[in-house]
Amino acid sequence: MSKFIDKFLDSMKLNDEDDYDYEDDYMYDEEEDDDYEEEQPKKSFFHREKRTAEEEPEMVDRKPAAAKSKPRTSNVVPMRAATRGGMEVCMVKPSSLGDAREICDTLLSGRAVVINMEGIPTETAQKIIDFTSGACYSMNGNMQKISNYIFIATPQTVELSGDFEDLMGSSSGLSD
Repeated sequence: MSKFIDKFLDSMKLNDEDDYDYEDDYMYDEEEDDDYEEEQPKKSFFHREKRTAEEEPEMVDRKPAAAKSKPRTSNVVPMRAATRGGMEVCMVKPSSLGDAREICDTLLSGRAVVINMEGIPTETAQKIIDFTSGACYSMNGNMQKISNYIFIATPQTVELSGDFEDLMGSSSGLSD
């Protein structure tokens, strides 16, 4: 009866005796191994090679996560406060570069900003426009020129359409 079991295990490649014979066959053929790549014994589905203590992977105790009794709350904080009752437009007449940060904070709160640059030195006005333009770009907003010294900046939630410079020029009769 044991021969029958051995044959059955051999046919399923579950018998460990063949693995030891396989290693003995190549023990004396060291010169031939230099010419060929080292062959790995084929592993069957049910057979795993025995590992030494050095090769044994470290076992990590993992405790199952305990189910929480309270529902999970969201940790996401909205960046923009929702405006109640419609859209709000703020008018700003900056006097220094520090006012550019205030303009950007207003945009982050979801409100459009009309910027009046009249009476500001050109270099300061250019820096404020550059700063505000970069902020609009980073939050997917929009910025357009209304006239020579007046600009409008909007967050992503507010869409601008039309060319304000052309509309303002044709309605007031002014031409540049």
